[in-house]
Amino acid sequence: MSARKPYVGGNWKMNLNGQQAVDLASALADGFSAGDQVQASVFPPFPYLEKVGKVFAAKNSPIQLGAQNFYHQPNGAYTGEVSLDMLKDVGASVMLVGHSERRHVLGETDTLINDKVLAALEAGLEVILCIGEKIEQREADKTDHINTGQLGYGLAGVSDAQMARVTIAYEPVWAIGTGKTATSQDAQNTHKVIRQALGFLYNDDIANAVRIQYGGSCKPSNAQELLAQTDIDGGLIGGAALKPEDFLAILQAAADNAPVPA
Repeated sequence: MSARKPYVGGNWKMNLNGQQAVDLASALADGFSAGDQVQASVFPPFPYLEKVGKVFAAKNSPIQLGAQNFYHQPNGAYTGEVSLDMLKDVGASVMLVGHSERRHVLGETDTLINDKVLAALEAGLEVILCIGEKIEQREADKTDHINTGQLGYGLAGVSDAQMARVTIAYEPVWAIGTGKTATSQDAQNTHKVIRQALGFLYNDDIANAVRIQYGGSCKPSNAQELLAQTDIDGGLIGGAALKPEDFLAILQAAADNAPVPA
């Protein structure tokens, strides 16, 4: 067990309506009491960020409000985009960058992803940088090559000090929303390589401090086994994040695997 505090994020993607978002946030705020042991964040759709943030504030919840996307330039003539200033204004403190759906469905490049990482960190925000391979890359034995490449591109120009606000999420694209999950040992092996790559890019101290989440169909039935692995420090949760009982169960699994205070 590492000394890293587990971190679980809930990505709501393009789901829910306003009342459902408020109800889900309220249930999570009421049910999550392990803030000292586990860092937690949720990423609602843009229209519901402020509503969800108000629920957490009213209930004095430690759950952080995050944004699924943003544009890396300051406020200006960028029709349809949302700036970091706007997101900070509604209480968002952590940004999701490089999610596989942004990369492979919406065409975001490694260069754009790096621009976003740098902009969010410059704005004083936290970042979850997502990396991961597609099924054909995995079958061609390119998993480590793809992950270390995306890691290096995404973190280009990020300073040692800024890495304290960066979390990495390994999301095997072939396991997202498919019901397929890497075995706990496969996931651990990949996380270990990612941590080794962080040591190469920075140093061992930074590599050992950075949290690496698993983001491939983590659910209550497999959370304990996954989160017990040495280099898996939490999860970036999709479908299970939309059900309060499931997300709270995963948060509890993370708490069960949290380091014991000295």
